[in-house]
Amino acid sequence: MGDRSDQPLSVQRIDAQNARRVRWRNDLGWTREIHVEHAPDERVWRWRLSVTEIEQPAAFSRFEGVERELMLRTGNGLVLRFADGEVCNLQPPHARLRFAGDRAVSGEPAGAGVSALNLMWRPDSIDASTWHRPLVGRMVIFVDPGECWLVHALTGQVRFGASRSPALESGDSLLLRAPDGRCHHALDGGGELLLARFRTVAAAV
Repeated sequence: MGDRSDQPLSVQRIDAQNARRVRWRNDLGWTREIHVEHAPDERVWRWRLSVTEIEQPAAFSRFEGVERELMLRTGNGLVLRFADGEVCNLQPPHARLRFAGDRAVSGEPAGAGVSALNLMWRPDSIDASTWHRPLVGRMVIFVDPGECWLVHALTGQVRFGASRSPALESGDSLLLRAPDGRCHHALDGGGELLLARFRTVAAAV
């Protein structure tokens, strides 16, 4: 059988305006949860995407057993200072860094504050790959069974498939899945995207 395309049940739209604003785990800041993914039989999340708001220097929460990737979304830059002495400067427009969630690190915004995409996943159950890509016209994403793809609009507008829904604006997201066999999804528009592919890690035997 060939690839299926634009299956309605395989697409989930997440509008930025519906994100839930919550405190950081260490209570030193705020984040807006875009999506939290659980397995059907698990209480602990497998991966999570949020937009963290950093208005002043603050220590980040630590997450044991978690990998994370931080990507500058708005603002003039963010300096990450790790307890082991490493310093990383995330420059605009969208510099990013991947690091272990249990590392002690603080963030210092340049200017009046910044926002950053905060993607976290548990590597014992999820393999995550990410790409920062321009969207110029048409793009096709192929999704295999068991995968979940995240499409997050950083800038511009994104239209998807034959849907008559409004285009994605900056901050909106799509989740793409393949519940009934390999499928492909067509995107169109102009702007910049963060793409992430999540695959379940096979349990050790």
